[in-house]
Amino acid sequence: MGKSVLILGVTGSIASGKSLVADLLRQRGATLLSADQLAREVVAVGSALLGQLVDLFGPHILNRDGSLDRDALGAVIFADAAARLKLNRLL
Repeated sequence: MGKSVLILGVTGSIASGKSLVADLLRQRGATLLSADQLAREVVAVGSALLGQLVDLFGPHILNRDGSLDRDALGAVIFADAAARLKLNRLL
């Protein structure tokens, strides 16, 4: 028989203790996978996904340093259901 794996998700609002719980689990040997960190990595400057986002929504979604301007992208996708659908399909 293989070793069983327990997968937990830690969610909550700002300042609810998510980081504390994650640290406690990590101290006990858990492996942490941060969705927030992964979301930042996939749209890093020079990434293929960031290029596709610019192709879809235009260069105005970038900061001056070439990084994703999350507020600018949010303004587009939360005002336009079709744009949001395109983003979701891409991701």
